[in-house]
Amino acid sequence: MKLPVKIHQNRLGADEFRVIRPAQPLSHAVLIDHDRHLDVYLDQDAARRIAGLWMLAARSPRSLIHLPMRTNRPPVREVPDDVGFQLDLVLLHHSLQFAPSSWKQVRSRLGAGRPQTVNLPDTDPVDSAAVDWAARHYQENRDLFHQHLHAETLFMTGSAKVFRETARHFLDVARNGPSYIPVHPSYPHFCTELHSNDGILGDAREIHIEYCDQWNS
Repeated sequence: MKLPVKIHQNRLGADEFRVIRPAQPLSHAVLIDHDRHLDVYLDQDAARRIAGLWMLAARSPRSLIHLPMRTNRPPVREVPDDVGFQLDLVLLHHSLQFAPSSWKQVRSRLGAGRPQTVNLPDTDPVDSAAVDWAARHYQENRDLFHQHLHAETLFMTGSAKVFRETARHFLDVARNGPSYIPVHPSYPHFCTELHSNDGILGDAREIHIEYCDQWNS
């Protein structure tokens, strides 16, 4: 997978931050905060590129991966009663120790950025058969996602391992969403989840990820 991105270097006081964004807007992707949980709606192209950005987060511990989505139009579908509000997404490694309270200032100083193409595998970065599912539920497990909310942005903080092992959710949507045939009225759309039972969520809410092929213009 060739992933076009833009690299931004930003200085805030004595600290310098590297921010990576997709080169082209993720027009058909939204992240909605419903208070108790989060929903991501996306089409095939957005799912493929977000999978790439998820994998990039795993191998870029010194970078902030910024996915601007909060102003996108939602898909054409039934909207839940608790509409919620839309957010941007930032993926980052826990070792970066970035303070979300600084994000609004960093974001406001980002310029045009430097174009670059990143080469990523077309296949899942981690074979599900190689995942130690039991170890995820050990008390000692530190490969967990944590979330913070600031400046209309959800910060997903995790380890390289947890980013690598969860990129498959977006790859699944990209591969299987367009060809999905509903077999039951309760499951009209192809979807997957970052679920608490998976042993990957620390101080973080569940995220429902759903394929949508029709969008408001």
